[in-house]
This record gives sequence, structure tokens and C-alpha cells, in this order.
Amino acid sequence: MRLALVASLALAFAVLVTTNCAYMNITFLNTTVLLGNNNSARVIEVLSLYVSNGSVGQYIADRQAVNLTLSDWQQVLNTNLLVEHILPTKSSVARFNFLPGPIENFGNGGIADLVLTYSVPNVTTVTNIGPRKFEYTFNKGVFNFLHTASGEALSQNTRLNILLPSGAQIVSVYPLPDSPQVSFVGNYSGTRFSWYSGEPLSRFNLQYVTQESLQSEVVDYFSNIYEMYKSYLIPLLLTLFFGLLVYYQVKNIR
Repeated sequence: MRLALVASLALAFAVLVTTNCAYMNITFLNTTVLLGNNNSARVIEVLSLYVSNGSVGQYIADRQAVNLTLSDWQQVLNTNLLVEHILPTKSSVARFNFLPGPIENFGNGGIADLVLTYSVPNVTTVTNIGPRKFEYTFNKGVFNFLHTASGEALSQNTRLNILLPSGAQIVSVYPLPDSPQVSFVGNYSGTRFSWYSGEPLSRFNLQYVTQESLQSEVVDYFSNIYEMYKSYLIPLLLTLFFGLLVYYQVKNIR
């Protein structure tokens, strides 16, 4: 009888400790790279966070504290995953935003999404291979994932998504994406590709081709001309404007 009572008390204590234990743990990382018709990319990273019942109050208070930096959140969560996983090699990210999302009840605690958004330059290099035809090569040096003895790799519970510009065609890709699954590269359709947990990135390769429309080529041509001569064009237009103004004033006086 006494043994059963002791066992019951021990079990109740264990349940109580488990329920009220204070901890927060990142359970999943989803990194999405949106490539445009230039060498830069917009990155959206969503980290799924589990918050135990004993830490819900702390998370809500930290979320309401407007002065907490990303470094502060790294210390609060005791994690090295709360970083930019796509980094430029020779500059810094731009338009960075960090948003800790609201908490939703889940089991003996809650879950929340931590969202990082930022822009990265020089994610690809581009080569003009024909009239209005461009080949882009992804720069694997921007990856900032798990460092292993054989190079970088996706850690467990991590997903990498790369979205190509509309109308892009794959030239080569390695390792083959986990999604979509096809028998060979020529069958790929669409512009979204994903790699899952444990995928090695040390030999990552992604090349694709885009075809620019004639209208875009004309717009780009005149835009480039404007950028080249705008330092001369603006003073010229101002001179012409004031010249016409003086001309009409003199004409009206006569």
C-alpha cells in the first residue's frame, strides 16, 4: 500500500514538473528564397516555436517588449537557429524585419511563429547567352546552414525552398529537389523547388534561364540611358524651363 502511494506521488510530481517546466524550443525552420530578374533575392524565414506552459507568460512579455533585439531573442530562446541563413558574401542584408508571432494554445503550452524577412544582394550571377536570354547561376556561398565535416547541410527539421522568376527554365540542379519529384531534370515544371532535412549543400548547383520580352528590353535600354545621362539631363531640362519662362515673360512685356 505504501509502495503504491509513493509511486502515485512520484507520478503526480513528474506530471506537475512536466506541465509547469519553463522552456522554449524551436521545432522547425522553413527558409524561402524568392529570386527575381536581377541578382538579389528576398528571403522569408519562419521558425516554429514551442513554448511550455511555464514559459507562456515570459514569451508574451518578451513579445510586447519593443526594445528587444535579435540578439536578445537568441539569448531568451537559447538557440543559434535565430539567424539569417542566407547571407551575402561581401556585404550585409537589407530591409531586415523580425516579427515574433502570437502564441496559440497547444497541449501543455503553446506554439508561435518567428518570422525573419530580409533582402540579400548577389545571390545569383547572370550571363547574357542570347538575344534577351539570360542564364542565372545560384551562389551557394550565401548559405549559412549547419556546418558539417563535409560542408554545409540542412539540419534536422529544416526545409529550404527556392522560387524562381516566372517563366524560368531549369538548366541544371543538384542535389535533386525533394519536391517536386521527377525522374530527370527535363521534366521539371513550375518554379518552386524544395530540399528537406539532412540534404547536403556543399555541392549545391542551380542554373536556370529566363527570356526577357521585347518590351522589357526597350524599357531597360532607355532606363540605362537615363541612368547614364541623368546628371546632364536634369540641368539641361532646368535650363530649358527657365529659358522658356524668360522668353514668355519678355514676350508679354512687349
